[in-house]
Amino acid sequence: MRIWIREPLAILAEAAAGGLVVEDDRIVECLPAGARPATPVDETFDARAHVVVPGLINLHHHFYQTLTRACPPALDKPLFPWLEALYPVWAQLRPAQLAVAARTALVELLRSGCTTAVDHHYLFPAGLDEAIDIELEAAAELGLRTVLTRGSMSLSQDDGGLPPRSVVQREDAILADSERLLARYHEAREGALRQIALAPCSPFSVTADLMRESAALARRHGARLHTHLAETDDETDYCLAHFGRRPVDYLDDLGWIADDVWVAHGIHFDADEIARLGAAGVGVAHCPSSNMILASGRCPVPALEAAGAPVGLGVDGSASNDASNLIAEVRQAFLLQRLHAGADVIGHRDALRWATEGGARCLGRPELGRIAPGCQADLALFRVDDLGFAGAGDPLAALVLCAAQNADRVMVAGAWRLIDGEVPGVDRAALAAEQRAASHALLTAAGVRA
Repeated sequence: MRIWIREPLAILAEAAAGGLVVEDDRIVECLPAGARPATPVDETFDARAHVVVPGLINLHHHFYQTLTRACPPALDKPLFPWLEALYPVWAQLRPAQLAVAARTALVELLRSGCTTAVDHHYLFPAGLDEAIDIELEAAAELGLRTVLTRGSMSLSQDDGGLPPRSVVQREDAILADSERLLARYHEAREGALRQIALAPCSPFSVTADLMRESAALARRHGARLHTHLAETDDETDYCLAHFGRRPVDYLDDLGWIADDVWVAHGIHFDADEIARLGAAGVGVAHCPSSNMILASGRCPVPALEAAGAPVGLGVDGSASNDASNLIAEVRQAFLLQRLHAGADVIGHRDALRWATEGGARCLGRPELGRIAPGCQADLALFRVDDLGFAGAGDPLAALVLCAAQNADRVMVAGAWRLIDGEVPGVDRAALAAEQRAASHALLTAAGVRA
């Protein structure tokens, strides 16, 4: 199947004003203005009203948290008190609720132009042993490309950690399930639609042994590693008090400062740590909305990139961001970083690059995040012809500056997964009703609602 996406209004690619040709799951041609495909095509899509960008890559999320948006016990709190307020609620999570939450998050992401979704699921209360399987099923039904990270927590409040004992697991069970998921689902090949990574929740929520063993296991399977790192000053204080080391030093001791690792947040680094992360090629998922809502601080993106660290974007959990809209996160990152670095340092193309090529680098996926021959045909097409864009001179800049919210078309691996702003086969009103019911049941079980 050959598809010509013809003469876009604007495109984030070199010498492609005439559009691009997709064959099966790959981009095979980029056409300059006035050119036609080298060989006949089966279908032509007229893109003259569309801005075409590589499919956006969401590097960090917690799908289950879509059930606890704007949750009253957690409002107006910084990270640690926020977690302490929500852990008792999340401890009540059940498989059917997670299935609805994952589907909700994935539909939101898809509608915002996301083609590759990463989720960090580290919560395994009793009865939720197959959480990653549930998420994989939801993603497969919708056709998104995913990197699902098998998270873990083994240190409860009784062991000096933050979560209650009801949501942590024994380390032997964590490693056994990690091995199962890697063996069953992980696709190490180029163009993989599903991958597994291992992701202890944070260096202070598991033991040093589990961090080391998770790294060794992932590397045996050619999988990557992920964790939260340097999100708050509290984390630095905790690591100094318990390990006598700052978070980056501690991670280095565990063999995690390497180019097969990407971390979430990456806010509280000093200059030496930034240089070390860059030299090692550690990736960073910048989560601006979550960081601002929890008042955690700002990721030093320009300094990290200058040092050599790849940087991408993540919406983070919908209980700290309260949304799963990746194109909105592009604008948020642009505004935050520009405010601090300056208008002459950060431009709209930088923010779009973080959401595409930067995210692909963090995942070790050079076939993603770019529009070029040989790359995967993951594309997001946005219309800029409604009132909010009226008067815009540069259509590509308008996606960021004029606050685009939803894509019109999304293609994943050469297949249309969003058409006219809707996901085929998904009744959004019905899904919203299911999500509200699941959220109500979760909060009721936790005693937050009567």
